[in-house]
Order: sequence, then C-alpha cells, then structure tokens
Amino acid sequence: MSTINSLQESVRDSIERYLSDLGDAEPHDMLSMVVNCVEKPVIQIALEKTQGNQTRAARMLGITRSTLRKKIIAHDIKL
Repeated sequence: MSTINSLQESVRDSIERYLSDLGDAEPHDMLSMVVNCVEKPVIQIALEKTQGNQTRAARMLGITRSTLRKKIIAHDIKL
C-alpha cells in the first residue's frame, strides 16, 4: 500500500470514528475541521525539517512564505 493511500485510510478511519462518536448529532463544518486538524502538524513538520526556515518550508508545502506566515499565526505555531 502506498503512503498516500495509507494516509487516506487513516483519515477516513478517523472521520468514521468521529461520526460514530457523534451518534445522532449532526456534524457541522467537517471539511474545515479536518483541514485545520491536518494543516497544523503538516506545517510544524515542514518547519522542523527545514530548521525553521520559512522560505524552504513554504516551498516544501507548495505555498508562499506570506501564506505560511498567516497559517503559523492562525494555528499559533511557536517558532
């Protein structure tokens, strides 16, 4: 199994558990919730791998440095 498929399966399993835990409650803003849950650790790892170099981390993530800065602030990531 490829790494991407494995990651997709992990995300799928987590979402299914989340929905099961909700029971009869109606979920709201699921996509935003998942994106926010995944985005922060991805940014943290990119920053760790680049020893905090935001230009290189942004390039690794496929976003601009300005966008990375906004996301660092939004996720309250400590540098």
